Amino acid sequence: MLVSASATRGLCTDLFRHVLAEHDLITGEAVLAELRRVLRDRIKVPGPTTTAIEQWLRDHVIVPKPSEPHPLPVRDFDGRWVLASAVAGKADVLVTGDSDLLEVAPGAPLPFLDPRSFWRLVTKTSGTER
Repeated sequence: MLVSASATRGLCTDLFRHVLAEHDLITGEAVLAELRRVLRDRIKVPGPTTTAIEQWLRDHVIVPKPSEPHPLPVRDFDGRWVLASAVAGKADVLVTGDSDLLEVAPGAPLPFLDPRSFWRLVTKTSGTER
């Protein structure tokens, strides 16, 4: 979700703004490393822009990289670090578009929602559903 919110306009950007205004954003060192890699290598965001995005995110709660990945068998091993960070940060929900994480959501220790589902939940709760 952070990649989409950083690189495009649309649902993830709106959702990100809502989270910043109404909730506490929790992210982790593992997530920031993945964000840097994807912005730099896949989307080709210029280095200074990537650095500025990361620095801005560091103004919010950053969970240090846990000592070990979460044991839930996520196909993409990096997802285990993301989950471990969410658990360590005591997140209420993990919002992700990562299909590998969403696939194991039923066995996770906290709810996983894709951005659209989270948007529906928070806008229904606040009465601003689209």
